[in-house]
Amino acid sequence: MAGPKILLVDDNTELLALLAKMLEDAGYTPMPFSRGKPAIEKARLERPALAVLDVLLPDIMGYEVAAVCRKEFSIPVVFITGVFKGGRHAADARAKYDALEYFEKPFEASRLLEAIGRVVKPALKTAAPADIDIDIADFDVTIAEEDEGSEASDPLELTGKISLKDTGNLSATLSGQRLTAAPRTRSGTVPVAIVPAVVPKAASPATVPTSSGDLRDHLPSLITAFYQTQKTGELSLTRGKIRKVVYFEHGQPVFALSNVAADRFGQFLVRVGKIKDPQLAEAIGRARPTKRRTGDVLLEMGLLKETERLYYVGQQVKAIIYSLFGWEDGHYQITFQDKATAQAIKLDLPPAMLILRGVKKLYKPERLRRIVGASDKLLPSQDPPYQLTELQLEPWEAHLLANMDGTRTVSELIAQAKRPENAVLGTLAALLALNFAQR
Repeated sequence: MAGPKILLVDDNTELLALLAKMLEDAGYTPMPFSRGKPAIEKARLERPALAVLDVLLPDIMGYEVAAVCRKEFSIPVVFITGVFKGGRHAADARAKYDALEYFEKPFEASRLLEAIGRVVKPALKTAAPADIDIDIADFDVTIAEEDEGSEASDPLELTGKISLKDTGNLSATLSGQRLTAAPRTRSGTVPVAIVPAVVPKAASPATVPTSSGDLRDHLPSLITAFYQTQKTGELSLTRGKIRKVVYFEHGQPVFALSNVAADRFGQFLVRVGKIKDPQLAEAIGRARPTKRRTGDVLLEMGLLKETERLYYVGQQVKAIIYSLFGWEDGHYQITFQDKATAQAIKLDLPPAMLILRGVKKLYKPERLRRIVGASDKLLPSQDPPYQLTELQLEPWEAHLLANMDGTRTVSELIAQAKRPENAVLGTLAALLALNFAQR
């Protein structure tokens, strides 16, 4: 049974896809649009029961869409915004458009559903949505690491600090030396089995975004979409036989799994130089007959301390998440299962810094030049999803951001920065991915 139609308008396509998925799962029929005028045309044909509108749209203001919805359809409207913040804007929206609610990004998506549910009841769901089920058992089988792609040959530098939180929201910071995870190479110490390829759903031919699709350069925006809605769920990413999943809790990435052999805990310890290949082989040999975890055996052998295991598991999870920034192809799927809650170890990894570092560390020079053209002129964004204080910019990077006024080309910004070209391009690409900059 199709649920009540909800007009949904936001120019952030990944956020739009996440909200549409959330509404569909809740028993509604979303009508997602990234522009206001096409949304009005469709609403005149299909008459939605309610409208959720971003205030700042590329073609017209969300207020104009609201005016049509109230005058022609007499339907309630809900505003979401990242720009027009403060009590006065909310009061004006309620006074002029009788707005049901006014949410400032980031906001809790559950509150949006509650607001909609007060006036428009969802349809009763007769069957669970046909999402990809994320089962931790799927990640107990590994695949050959060289299948992962070109980024598998690059070392990965990791800061020597891990911030963790538990289910009671207690936090801890574990410090150690900076780590370099050596390039992934085939090792004979880990038994390798080939996992059947995960076949993603075919992409929808429609122009509106969906909760699954081709990854391309969308990873930063997908992470931001979870952050802006404070959603708990999973972002599953597949490429051929490879499968990785990032768990989010209240908009924060907290855990990750991978079926790549080199991402397994024992192999990761070898890659960062904590143990040697022969030691891992011995640990695996001891663990296999009793079906124990390799980490438990390494503790027993005195090669790992309990506090070290916590630290290195955190680094392992962080490395899996960072590795995804190296993917330029693949398929993503958004689901809203609550499997993050059950994880005993959770990272406290601020999304803004994750994106900044991921782009700067993992985007290759040719990719950076594709994203940031030498003749591009960049401007500060009107609608950044994060506070500037959430970024730990170096002084030269802060100066670079201040110089992006739309009059200077990227080539001129590089010359002014007096830093290596790839370093400047990495920062500019990250600022674009974080929506602190726009063309």
